[in-house]
Formats: sequence, structure tokens, C-alpha cells
Amino acid sequence: MKTKPAAESKRWCPGIDTKLLAFVLTVPSLIVFLGARTGEQPVVGIERAMAGRDPNVASFHQRKTAHGDRLLGGLLVDGHDQKSCHSRYQSVVYRRNAGRQPSQYLVSKLRSQEALQRRCGPGTAAYTTALEQLKSGKSTASPECKYLVSISYRGLGNRILAAASAFMYALLTDRVLLVDPSHMMDELFCEPFPNTTWLLPPRFPLLNYQSFYLDTPERYGRMREDGVLGLGAGERNGSSAPAELPAFAYIHLDYNQTDHDKRFFCDDDQRVLRGIQWLVMRTDSYIVPGLFLVMAFQEELAMLFPEPDTVFHHLGRYLFHPTNQVWGLIARYYRAHLASARRVVGIQVRVFPWEAESPEILEQIKTCTQQERLLPAVLDDEEEEEEDEPTTTVSGAKPTAVLVTSLKAWYSDKMKEMYWERATADGEVVVVDQPSHEETQRYNVRPHEHKAWAEVYLLSVADMLVTTGQSTFGYVAQGLGGLKPWVLHHVKNGTVGWPCSRDVSMEPCFHVPPVYDCKRREDAGLIVPHVRHCGDLPAGLKLVDRREW
Repeated sequence: MKTKPAAESKRWCPGIDTKLLAFVLTVPSLIVFLGARTGEQPVVGIERAMAGRDPNVASFHQRKTAHGDRLLGGLLVDGHDQKSCHSRYQSVVYRRNAGRQPSQYLVSKLRSQEALQRRCGPGTAAYTTALEQLKSGKSTASPECKYLVSISYRGLGNRILAAASAFMYALLTDRVLLVDPSHMMDELFCEPFPNTTWLLPPRFPLLNYQSFYLDTPERYGRMREDGVLGLGAGERNGSSAPAELPAFAYIHLDYNQTDHDKRFFCDDDQRVLRGIQWLVMRTDSYIVPGLFLVMAFQEELAMLFPEPDTVFHHLGRYLFHPTNQVWGLIARYYRAHLASARRVVGIQVRVFPWEAESPEILEQIKTCTQQERLLPAVLDDEEEEEEDEPTTTVSGAKPTAVLVTSLKAWYSDKMKEMYWERATADGEVVVVDQPSHEETQRYNVRPHEHKAWAEVYLLSVADMLVTTGQSTFGYVAQGLGGLKPWVLHHVKNGTVGWPCSRDVSMEPCFHVPPVYDCKRREDAGLIVPHVRHCGDLPAGLKLVDRREW
């Protein structure tokens, strides 16, 4: 590479090309003007909002170049239509936490799954053939493509955890994942797979699949219990015997699953299920810890996730991208309330509509956030009178933004009053805000669902997070954000011992897991080192970092 002689460099440096200077000064205004026309102005708009903030706090653009790449370490691929889903490639600019890096084996497996979805998904000859086979009511030997249909039901957090669980199982068993589009799954999330769909198309032959439940004859646990389907089904002297297998099986993993249903997590039963072309799964829980108990899956899972406590973190960031309407809610709120903050503390308060406002829970939140030094303590009247005037000027203040999500506004209102009426002990400026307070949970109501998804996502971009125990809403936020939250313990009889504790991992809890190992009747929380009982629900199971145990 040729360089300029020293003398030439010296002659050039002091001089300034006036045309060049005029161009440089014009470009920023042109960018802002054009950005306003297209409606895509996240970085420019946010940089403007962050003008004058603490120089030690990285700007959005600095965060993007310092720790973010829009493909998330290879989780995502180029090629998606950016106009139809702004969030897929823009989300990295909003995240304060860089997140964990996926393994290269997981990246490779995702590319293989995408190819499978394109080759066998809706609109392909293979899919048409599989539908005809399903209509016939007969199984087939060595089908070209196998499928898993995930039923969508209950709350938003449940639906997200169920879809992520189904995707994990599809990855492990080379099945095409098709998600039931009901409960607004088609309006809340962008398509995750390029050039194909993950939504189950209309006119599916199993017309009542959304109503499958305990009394469904094809329920796998029922067929095993009644002897209709034995462990030798599909095998005869090493050769396939498809006549013994049903055309489909319904996997019932709801809260009232039977012991026979829970055999889904046993190796022998997985060998049977492997030969069934169509599976329909119902769960509202995060079943992934149970999959880690299946010996046949353990080697593959170890290669996919060398850090077992990152499963939902990676799968969630791969699968769940807010649609443009929801992304607009997220981006506008962030720019208005969070972008200029020195740090963001998210507080998720899960209360039910019929519950009265609880001073005990409010005190629990205050005690937790102050004892754990997430938020500053406030001065009492006497201390405040003795306090000197703050030395920090208004323009130089470094606010901490507190994002509260709850069905009720009472908790955030009380915290807002506290930090307005009392000075903080360290002079820190604390701003409390809540995006919405719907008062009651509404299913399938578009504005309510959009706000709920926006608030989950906003919690996930916080620096620190406080959640309510056993809440799927909180589970999703902590996993997407890669955050180990402080968990509020449930108040019993108006009292609570220790207000909160730091969770052992960012993974969700599997609320209704199998209690024992399939063969040894051993506690399922003691079988493998990275599956342990949950702190917020001792009967549940969750994935942890094996190095911390």
C-alpha cells in the first residue's frame, strides 16, 4: 500500500477543503430528513434523545459497534425482508446487555432446520403428500418429512414458552415445526424462518386439533395406558412395521398430564414417537429441562448448548421478533423514557385482577431494590432538611429509569411518589414510569396483546431486572435479555421473610416436570448436574450453569 511522503502529508493536513467541509456538515441533516420520510430512524432519533447524557454511558451507536452484531453471532441470517420486520435486525441497537454467543454447532443446526422447513413446509410437494397420508389415517414407513404441530393457548408468556419448547423438540427430532396461528400468534411475531412459514395453514385435516385434550383417543399417554401402543410398536425384528403406528399422536403436557403422558420424557417412548409422522403437542410450560433428562438427546444438547443456561436466551432471540406494529410501541417508548437513562431497572409485578393493592408487596419491592442496591434509598424528613443542596446541575443529572409493568398502576404510582417526595440518599435521580395498566388480563384482544408483548420486550432491554416468582411473563423477559433476575418471593399471610433473591440462572422454570427418572425412580432434579429444582417453585426444574454447582 502506497503512502504519501511526509512532506506532502504535512502540506495537506493544515489545509481544509471548503467543499468537503460543507458536504460533511450537510450530511447529518440529510440523514435525519430522509429518515423521517422512511419512518426508519432508530439510531438518529435515539442519539438525539440521548444528547447531553453522561459521557461514561455508551450511546446507542457506541453500544452497537462495541458489543452488537445484528445477526447475533450467527443466530440470524441475512435475506429476510427488512421492511416487513424492522425488529429482527434493529433490536441489537436497543439492548444494553450484549447477551451470550451461540455455539457454532447451534448455528449450523439452525441453518439445517431452516432448510428442512423450506423443503417440507407448507406449499411444498412433501407437505401435500404428508397431508394425504394424514387424511388416510394410516402411518407410513420412513416418511420423507415429519411434523410437530404446537397448539397455542393461555397467556402470552405461556404461548412463547410453549413455542420455544416445541422448536427445541423439533430441532432434536428433525421435525418441521408448525405453530397454531390462533391467539394472535400470526400478529405478534414475525416469521422466524426465511422464505417459508411456521404457521399451520388453514384447512388442516385434524379439524378439531385445538380441542384435543385428555379424552382424545390418540393421546399418546392414553394409547400407552390402554395397551394400544406398546414400546415395540413400529419395530419388528429390526424392520419397520408402520401398521402398528397411528397416523398421528397427541402429546398432552398440560398441568393435568398423567404419569403415562409424562413418559414422553423417557427414552423408550421417544423411540416409539420417532416413527410417528405427525405429532400434535399441547403445553403451556417450558418443557426443555425435561428434554435434558432423555439420554438419547443428551449428547446432541451438549453440543448445541455448551452453556445449558442459555437455551431460551438463544432460541428466544432466534424465534420471537415483534411485528412492526408492536415494534413501534417498543421503539417509541424506549426513545421517550429509557434512551437517556444512565441505567434501566425493570420491575415486573404480577398481580391478579381480583387482588387488592398490597402494601406488603409494595414494601417488598422497595426493600428488595434498596437492599440489593438496584435503587437508592430515600431520606426521611429530618435527613432531608439536613441535606445540602445537590451539587449536580439539572443538565448534568444522570437519571436511573425504572420501568414497572403490572396490570395495576398503584405500585408504580407509589414508587413515583416516593422518589418525587423524598430525596435519594446518594443524590441519584430516579424516574419511575409504567407503559400501561390494563387492570385485567384479556386474551385475544389486539391492543392488550400488543401492549403485553411490547412490555415483555422492554423489560428484556433493562440493565437489571426484578420479577415475580412463577411468572411466565418474567421468564420470557429475563431469557430474551440474558438477565439473571432478582425474584420477589410470594407473600404468605401478609408477611414475607427475605424480600427477594437472585435467581440461579436466566432460564425459565418447568412448572410440571416428571417427578422421577423413568427407570430408577430417582429425583429428576438430581439426575444431571445442569438440571436443578427451581427457587421460585421447588417442584419445578430449570437449567443452570453446571460450573456454578
